[in-house]
Amino acid sequence: HAQDTGADAIAALSPSFFKPASVHELVAWCAEVAAAAPKLPFYYYHMPAMTGVTFPAADFLAAAADKIPTLAGVKFTHENLMDFGRSGEVAGGKYTMLFGRDEILLGGLALGAKGAVGSTYNFAAPLYLRIIDAFNRGDLAAARRDQMRAMDFIAVLDRHGGLAAGKTAMKLIGVDCGAVRLPLRVVSAATEAALRADLEKIGFFEYASKLP
Repeated sequence: HAQDTGADAIAALSPSFFKPASVHELVAWCAEVAAAAPKLPFYYYHMPAMTGVTFPAADFLAAAADKIPTLAGVKFTHENLMDFGRSGEVAGGKYTMLFGRDEILLGGLALGAKGAVGSTYNFAAPLYLRIIDAFNRGDLAAARRDQMRAMDFIAVLDRHGGLAAGKTAMKLIGVDCGAVRLPLRVVSAATEAALRADLEKIGFFEYASKLP
């Protein structure tokens, strides 16, 4: 369906109920998914916090290199920067590493991230574009300053409901995407008011909207 409707690429998380017992089983499963859209680049979505599958992404890439012809890289949502760095060196740097931990994007950039995919980019993209711009200019002080701002507002979201609070943040900037899906729950009016107050307190609505 993705291929037929014009998608640019596909990605897949590891199975999380019947988990693969080895990295080779994970590769075999991903190969089946990728084969369903043979004209599209395939990315393995590495997110151990959600799947419970912890095989190093570097091991996956090495094992998948000759098994998945359309393998393009990894969407890496994990805190293991050693694995991230090693993954970027597999096959001479052949694979694109997309970083997925918004709160430590700067660490990913320092280790060669070619792009980033994250939930808070939906409502604070200018902040992250400034981090990338400052890093590319060699202004690490500015990059660290904006990365700390990202950490601060993500901590606020975590206090007020995590992903559900993120959806509410979209509403607060004027892009109401509707209710969250079950099993998440829409935050209460009181929580929304507290979230707005805490985001205002740290200057989120000003610094998160200014482009580099």
